[in-house]
Amino acid sequence: MLADKAFKGYENTSENWILSITSLSGALNGTTRTYFDGMQPEDEKSIMPVSLLQLCRIGVIVYEWLDIPWMKDYYNFGFDHFSMTWGKVGIRGLLDYLLGNAGPFASGDWILPDLTIQGSIKLNRHLRTFPQTYYFSYATKHTTKVTGFAVPSGIRGIHPLLFIRVLQMSQWRHPQDVSPPYKGYRDEDWWDNDGALNTISMTHPRLPVEHPSCLVIKDSDCQPLQPGIWYYKIIEGDHILFVVNRERAGVQFDLIYDSIFERCRKHVLRKTTTLPNQVPPE
Repeated sequence: MLADKAFKGYENTSENWILSITSLSGALNGTTRTYFDGMQPEDEKSIMPVSLLQLCRIGVIVYEWLDIPWMKDYYNFGFDHFSMTWGKVGIRGLLDYLLGNAGPFASGDWILPDLTIQGSIKLNRHLRTFPQTYYFSYATKHTTKVTGFAVPSGIRGIHPLLFIRVLQMSQWRHPQDVSPPYKGYRDEDWWDNDGALNTISMTHPRLPVEHPSCLVIKDSDCQPLQPGIWYYKIIEGDHILFVVNRERAGVQFDLIYDSIFERCRKHVLRKTTTLPNQVPPE
């Protein structure tokens, strides 16, 4: 957005304002989890009539319509700009939302369509890897290969809520009567996962065009890092381990974030960047 000068009134923005980007368990290419939860594999917008997502959709609509202050203070879905409250739309408005005639789920302005593989491909068409920016991503997985198939890598160490989800995603099969989301698609490429995202999706932007990348086994093997390349490391853990729960991850959590900040400090020392309102040295 800085490169595209998307901020009105700030026409002097530049991609060079961003020195480095680090992704930790990031959905860079979508996830097959969306299809298990209820998104139609045929496209990136439709929800299956009977699915977990339908229940969640109804629950969110009623939640927003009731507009109970203490509940909204506890958690806000970010749909306030749709003005879905009972005081503004009444019973008729509620029916419109439930029937899919209005609201965020009718407009596509919510996260799940973007998290499908097809939706991510559309978003990534506008994504660029800039030659002056450093990139590093951590891809998590909690699966292992057994006779050519992916299975959860043990019960210990994985969150109980995610074990079934890891197992589901490791058995994913794209429907044979539906066109694959992209040329060269293979189910087995998407089997490794962390219970929420596929490992292949977290390494670097791959679809629709693969960006420059380098797998990191040992940090010393790729020093110094070069800008314009997505360096990525695959680490063992479920999706909650490093993103949410420091207590479960323990020392490994601290080491991950220490390495992120240390890498950023090295970039700052290695490269001088002109920031907004900063006069470059003569």
